[in-house]
Amino acid sequence: MAYRITDECVACGTCLDACPNEAISEGDIYVIDQDKCAECGACVDACPTGAIIEE
Repeated sequence: MAYRITDECVACGTCLDACPNEAISEGDIYVIDQDKCAECGACVDACPTGAIIEE
């Protein structure tokens, strides 16, 4: 299972702060580095817009 940030992202930074592995980087929408992601789900729980989904 991998996580992806969708176009619903408003770049609030909540997921960035929640990620224990610093796997999320900033941009117009944020991006998850799959090599660093431990699939813990902290970003999913933190996202206020539901923009992070499992693939």
